[in-house]
Amino acid sequence: MSWFYTRALHRIDRATWRLTGGRALFSALISGLPVLQLTTRGARSGQLRTLPLLGIPDGDAVVVIGSNYGQRRNPGWVFNLRAHPAARIRFEGRERDIVARELTGAARDEAYERGIAVYPGWIAYRRRAAPRVIPVFRLERPEG
Repeated sequence: MSWFYTRALHRIDRATWRLTGGRALFSALISGLPVLQLTTRGARSGQLRTLPLLGIPDGDAVVVIGSNYGQRRNPGWVFNLRAHPAARIRFEGRERDIVARELTGAARDEAYERGIAVYPGWIAYRRRAAPRVIPVFRLERPEG
């Protein structure tokens, strides 16, 4: 199923987003999970890219996990955020600018475990992705 999801789910979400006037995503409707829309700037192209991701609320911030459904490679948005950490999200009915900070060490591990509490599928994704370490980002409001 991960092959299908990586190739089709974002397209289904995009169509659902348009059909509902920006009020719903297919992935959120069928899963009941907290899904956000992340808009990044392409690492090489510089073009804006928007896609749905599972978002884990973390105070005033949101955590996202680059599991890519357990595939061996990081998803494209990880490279985009590493190259251009300033991005935009739409989450829980609000749109806002964010700055992405990649978590490492204990902070990364703790956020990943909190993510598993929200979506246990990340256990299998971690196992399938090995030896790749799945990146975790905290999306925060810009300072200033």
